Order: sequence, then structure tokens, then C-alpha cells
Amino acid sequence: MYNVMSDELTALYERLSKDDENSGESNSIKNQKDILEKYAKDNGFSNIRHFSDDGFSGVSFTRPAFMEMMELAEQGKIKTIIVKDHSRLGRNRLIVGQLLEEVFERLGIRYIAILDNIDSAKGLSEFLPIQDYFNEMHARNTSQKVRATFKNKGNSGKRLTTNPPYGYMKNPNNKEEWIIDEPAAEVVKRIYQLCIDGFGPTQIAKKLTADNMPTPSQHTENAGRKTCATSVASRWSPRATADILDRMEYIGHTVNFRSTTKSFKDKTTIDLPKEEWKIFENTHPAIIDSETWEVVQNLRKNKRRQNREGKISMFSGLLFCADCDKKLYYCTAKDFGETQHFFTCSTYRKNVDMCQTHFIREFALKEIVLENLLSVLKEVKCNEEKFARKMMDKSTADQRKALAKKRREVEQAEKRITELNVLFTKVYEDNALGKISDEQFKLLSENYTREQSELREKSAKLTAELETEQEQTEGIEKFITKVRNLTEPKELTAELVNEFIEKIVIHQSVKSADKKRTQEIIIYYNGVGIIEDDTGTSKSKSKENAA
Repeated sequence: MYNVMSDELTALYERLSKDDENSGESNSIKNQKDILEKYAKDNGFSNIRHFSDDGFSGVSFTRPAFMEMMELAEQGKIKTIIVKDHSRLGRNRLIVGQLLEEVFERLGIRYIAILDNIDSAKGLSEFLPIQDYFNEMHARNTSQKVRATFKNKGNSGKRLTTNPPYGYMKNPNNKEEWIIDEPAAEVVKRIYQLCIDGFGPTQIAKKLTADNMPTPSQHTENAGRKTCATSVASRWSPRATADILDRMEYIGHTVNFRSTTKSFKDKTTIDLPKEEWKIFENTHPAIIDSETWEVVQNLRKNKRRQNREGKISMFSGLLFCADCDKKLYYCTAKDFGETQHFFTCSTYRKNVDMCQTHFIREFALKEIVLENLLSVLKEVKCNEEKFARKMMDKSTADQRKALAKKRREVEQAEKRITELNVLFTKVYEDNALGKISDEQFKLLSENYTREQSELREKSAKLTAELETEQEQTEGIEKFITKVRNLTEPKELTAELVNEFIEKIVIHQSVKSADKKRTQEIIIYYNGVGIIEDDTGTSKSKSKENAA
């Protein structure tokens, strides 16, 4: 028995991971405490203190109780650390080895693992690193099993998220089912509407905070539900609003495999590309309709920033220079009147030698866009079928001929690929029989491989173009539906602009002999692109007296 000075703090450390919970009562925190307390009492260890990490993996050492214990150890307040078994300390062999051989030795800490008969006061066994290796392997194997289970679950369409996103809650009668949390859902709808009105995540967060709107964590806590947040935030963050604007769950879809972790040791979250997501549509009630969601996603692609005066225009992020293809910068000043706000090419603003001004006043642009929009709305409402045919025919006969030509090329390519396979087999046999040299075989096989690769690229390109044509058909239908449900507007609003307009291309103005300034403006509408009038004209024009 080893006697311990009464003023020395004896740390009794317990750890239980979520995976250990499946092994039953033997590894429970309570069971570990009972074993440790009995051992301390039987062996004369006094002044004990428990440090418990419940639900923490052994591969990570950023556990709250462990870090608190090590902080006290660095201060010289802990002289003995006792665990039930060695794996409770951790399952990362490199860090555990460093703790035993360097840290505990430097701090003069005695380490005891009861069930593994480890006591640093008696010396450490040479086989301990092997035991650490097997402890780590256990964690690795468990992680692989968990990942496989998650993969199967995610691919089957079951949700991988534990807690529903803000705006939803679990059905009390069926925990697997999400239902709408009405108060939170109203806030979600408001966030989407504010975005359509031209506000960015930061501005939206400020508005919600100013209105004393409970944050997601506050709302969850107020409703008496468990929150996954480490602390309840009192202010809305731009990140929270941006996350709400990006989530497909709000249109009723389940999205799995949005992110992963680096490894079973490093739990750093890595966002996966959208191509790797698994999306299952219409799995729960939608809060946001798909058209609104798509408008918001288009707006998020063209992020709008406030200018130096803190102002933002309904056209911010939508105007592009016809020459350099860069965005136009919104210019205002405190002493500007409403008719003096203007846009100018951002490239020209930085370097006058790189482009031209492409100057246009905001009030003039509002009039032009409203006039063009009203004309389009009138055309669609007068004859939806005629409008749809016109937009479909916009691809032009030449483009259709080009597609037909590419289809023929693909057919010829596939025939050629078959021929190349035969030729490749023949040259391989000729090389094996010594009829052609290795150098000739290498040259021919490389040429065949290169030709096959080029043909496959052509086929993929054609497939993409055909898919684009299908998307165009769907875009026309959605555009007509939006127009059908719209009452004729009296003025142009940010909501109208964001709902209908994809982008606006501004040309450099031209001064005529009578000192009039003429400027071409091309408007691209969401889902349908450029809409030409009956004369085939797709350009609006701004006419002003030249300065």
C-alpha cells in the first residue's frame, strides 16, 4: 500500500463515450466512480476529486473535465491520476504515450489504471505501447462501423441529423417525423422575404436582433426543448441567417452527406461538394416554396454589398458591364438627391485605362426596367402559349442543326470507338507476335486512347446541352406561372426585381449628333433569359441629354 500526503489532490478520472454506452453498465460513469472510490479508500488515497467526461470519444483530448484536470496538474495541484482502465485515459496512442512518458513524468504525476495493473510508481511495461495501439484500433474499428451504418442509413433516405433545423420540431407522437414549428417558421419566411427585398445575412441579423426576435437557440430553450448549442446566443449572427437561406430542408427535402470529418481522430468538419449530397425530395412539409428558394439562391450567387455610405440598391449585384463583364458599382453620397444615385463599371472605377464608365443613373434604370417588365407581363398574359413557343424557338434553327450534327457525330464516335477497340486488340496481338515493335505499339495505343478520350468528351458535352434545353423548358413554365399569379405592378420593387430578373447588362453610352446620349441595356429574366419583342429586338434604350 502506498501512503499519500493528505494535502495532495487525487484525481479520479472517468470517461464514457457514446459507443461505450452500448457495452452496458460496466463502463457507466457511476460504475467507474464506485470502483475508483473503493480503490482510493483501500489504498490510502485521500483528498479525492472526480473529473467526469460523459459522452466524449477517447481519440479526442479536448474533453472539458480532462482539460480542467490537466490545468490543475500544470499548477502542481494534482499528484495522482487514477482511472478504471487504461482506455479511459484515451484511445490515441501518440497522445497517450506522450502523456505517460513526458507530461506526467515532467509534472511528477503518478498514474494508475486499476484493471490493467498499471502503476507508474512501479515503472511502465514495455508492452504498454502495444496496448495503446490496440486501444486505438478499437476506436478506429468502431468509427468504421459507425460510418458504414450512417452511410447505409443516409442512402436509404433516413435523416442523419439528430435535431431538426430551426422552423421544425419532432412530432411528439412520432420522433422520426418533422412538423412545422409555426412561430419559428414565420421567422424563416421573414428571413427569405428580407433577402428577396435586397438585404444580406448581416443586415437581416441586425434587423432580427433589433426587433428582439428570439435566436434559434433561445427559441428552442423557451419551448422547453433540448438545444445542441453550447451557449444560448442573445443576438442573431450573420452565419445563422446565411445557414437558413442555404438549407434545402425548408422546401421539404432531406439532405444527407452535406459534410464529413477528416478522420476518426480529427473531428474537424469538412463541407462536401453538392455533387456528393444525397437529396430526397418531399419528405416533410415545406416552409418555403421552391420558386422563392430558387430566387434566393440566385441572389446569394450574386452577393450584394453595401457601398461606403451603407446603402444598397435593388439592382446591386445584378448589373454587369457589357465590355469587361464585371459588376457595376453603386455610387451615392449624403448630399445626393434621389435622381443622382448612379452605377459605374467597377473596373473603370479602379483603373480608367482598363474599361469605360458605363455610367447609368438608378432612377433612369428603374423606369427602363419597369417599362420592359410591364411589356413582358402583358405579352405573357395575352397569350401564354404563343410566348412559350417563342421562347422555345429562341434557340434558333442553326442551333438545332448544330445539336443534330453533334448527335450524328456521337453516333459516328461510338462506331469509331468500337473500331478502335478492335484495332487495339490487333496491335496488341501483333506486338505479342513480334510483328510490330514495342515503340510502335506504344505510339498506336496512345493515339487510340487519346482519340477515344476526345470522343467521350464530345458525348458528355452534348448530353449537358440536351439537359440545359430541358431546364429551359421547365424555366419557361415556371416563369409563366409566376406571371399568371402576379397583379400588374404600379411601381418597381426590390421583390419584383429579384423574383424576375437574373442580370442586366449595361453598354457604354453613345452620344448622337443632336447631343442625345443613347445607351443599350439588355435584361436577362430568371429561367428564360433574354425576351425579344415581336420585332426581334432584345435591347432597351436609355436616352438622356448629354452632359
